[in-house]
Amino acid sequence: MTASEIRALFAVASRPEVVSLAGGMPYLSALPMDTVAETVQRMLATEGLTALQYGSGQGDPRLREQILEVMALEGISAHPDDIVVTTGSQQALDLVTRIFIDPGDVVLAEAPSYVGALGVFSAYQADVVHVASDKDGLVPHALEETIQALQAQGRRIKFLYSVPNFHNPAGVTLSLERRPQVLDICQRHGILVLEDNPYGLLGFDREPYPAMRAASEEGVVYLGSFSKTFAPGLRVGWALAPHAVREKLVLASESAILCPSAYAQMTVSTYLATSDWRAQIKVYRELYRERRDAMVEALTAQLPQADWTHPDGGFYVWLTLPEGVNAKAMLPRAVTERVAYVPGTAFFADGTGHQHVRLSYCYPDPDRIREGVRRFAGVVQAELELLETFGPYDASVTSDTSAARVQFPSPDLS
Repeated sequence: MTASEIRALFAVASRPEVVSLAGGMPYLSALPMDTVAETVQRMLATEGLTALQYGSGQGDPRLREQILEVMALEGISAHPDDIVVTTGSQQALDLVTRIFIDPGDVVLAEAPSYVGALGVFSAYQADVVHVASDKDGLVPHALEETIQALQAQGRRIKFLYSVPNFHNPAGVTLSLERRPQVLDICQRHGILVLEDNPYGLLGFDREPYPAMRAASEEGVVYLGSFSKTFAPGLRVGWALAPHAVREKLVLASESAILCPSAYAQMTVSTYLATSDWRAQIKVYRELYRERRDAMVEALTAQLPQADWTHPDGGFYVWLTLPEGVNAKAMLPRAVTERVAYVPGTAFFADGTGHQHVRLSYCYPDPDRIREGVRRFAGVVQAELELLETFGPYDASVTSDTSAARVQFPSPDLS
């Protein structure tokens, strides 16, 4: 494991004068802190001794029951015994990879893909093979062709990793028409689907999409989280897995951490039992929709030379820069101009993606977003002027495209 060269830049980007369009941090100021304080006080007064003690390696039974209510909003029917509570869904991702991957095994993932997942896969020496995606998500015929090509080479594919709803970083959603196609392809080839769904309840214009796990109990491991709908600092996520996988997940979790935090779990459980959490999710949806609109409108006005996705939920816009502009090379100059973003190279296992940028609208307020886009557009325009004078930047001179260079993100970057 090596340090990412981007980390030093984001130490600067965290300064208040810099508009950060980089981090995927939920806007916690929309969470009523008096309600949270009452929740914690009530939980400690009634169950403090249990909350501060060791707990079950699989997770609190009451919370696992409540997680069923959350997943039911996406059409999932399951049993609480099939749920393993984890320290954020990031730990669930790590545990599943630890169980399934031997060095050299193949993981299929959308192009682009979540940087935190790429770091996990790299740590366990998996070979990530990207599958094309477009405005409707993962492309089924590209998935089929990729699988056939890998099998012809004698490669061993362990699972498909997918963020189907409001994708991080691409902002797109796997269409309802494609979901059964993707499941059918994976089932025919004996490939597990790892469905990572932290944003599924944060859609702007419709009720939640049905999860792929709702259509396949045995072929899908579903990962969920309370980080985006309640509080990331509590680090409470979960995996819903077929029985045999669930047993291994519990063993792997116990060997790693003994048990997830009882305090955090019981705080979440009390919040779900005593607060109108569905209304709070609605507040988040409206707030993030306003921010999405501010970003898209600002990009339309300030940067018509670029292309971008139009997310209908979640936190991110995926932007394609004009030909010749290198997002990674441009980042230091952007930070100098007091705006930050994540270059697309972070989201490809082979280090490609220089022409792409992930912009996050979840944390800054709309006016701050507009100012950030104005600064970003100014940096891009300056790059275009340099291109016109000196020609394109040669990424091959400095780029290390080895998959071993994929880095774990800092929490606010992911």
